[in-house]
Amino acid sequence: MTKLSVNINKIATLRNSRGGNNPDVIKIAQDIERFGADGITVHPRPDERHIRYADVYELTKVLTTEFNIEGNPKEQKFIDLVLATKPTQVTLVPDVDGQLTSDHGWDTINHKTYLQDIIALFKSNGIRTSIFVDADIKMIDGAKETGTDRIELYTESYAHHYSTHKEEAIAPFIEAAKKAKELGLGINAGHDLSLENLTYFAQHIPDLLEVSIGHALIADALYYGLENTVQLYKRCLLVHV
Repeated sequence: MTKLSVNINKIATLRNSRGGNNPDVIKIAQDIERFGADGITVHPRPDERHIRYADVYELTKVLTTEFNIEGNPKEQKFIDLVLATKPTQVTLVPDVDGQLTSDHGWDTINHKTYLQDIIALFKSNGIRTSIFVDADIKMIDGAKETGTDRIELYTESYAHHYSTHKEEAIAPFIEAAKKAKELGLGINAGHDLSLENLTYFAQHIPDLLEVSIGHALIADALYYGLENTVQLYKRCLLVHV
């Protein structure tokens, strides 16, 4: 079954908006695990506008499921954080300074040498690696050359077109997943996946190992409650057994 990793950045955004520790990010992460999530994802950024580096160290002490840290490895502070905490997985994302949210995958051809070096560093420390890529066959081929264990398919274009042209929207992701499987790469996915579009995605992507979902899941929890929402998302993935 495809694993659900819940990105808790938005919980931290809410906490940071008032100062103090309400809501308690660490406790909520533990509750999300207890409610059935298979993992927790965080994406610390240099300005610490949501998840703080200190949060990551505290989460490492208490989480019992898979821990996935996303971020731009061109920040030395990020590299140091990952090496110090040794999460289950590090997902490398090519963000630029001040970026609101991730909006593109790696150019795995032009950044091949850099990615090879940083991936080798993380893997030598026993950390599974994944790199954020667009559903582009050339970029999938390039990802194989970097030595990464997995790719994370950037799904914004699928989500954007799902309601009007879902067959066309899913098509490049099916081809990308087939290519990744052929090359022996594990397949993760994330960005704008939701209760509306997740089931269809999981039904059509072969060997999907993990989805990372934050914004939509936390927004849905305002209506449905956090425990129920985690279960609703897990149910969307049952089709992939």
